[in-house]
Amino acid sequence: MSIIFILIGISILVAGTFLLLFFWAVRSGQYDDSETPSRRMLFENTPKHDE
Repeated sequence: MSIIFILIGISILVAGTFLLLFFWAVRSGQYDDSETPSRRMLFENTPKHDE
């Protein structure tokens, strides 16, 4: 029965580590997209009128 408490503790520790790493990545700008806005104007979706 004590192994369950050990496993719960380890899983909370691992989940906390991943949460801290996620917050670190967001703060350091890992998810900022600086390339797409410059390319968006090249691929505008304008309707083509076939006559």
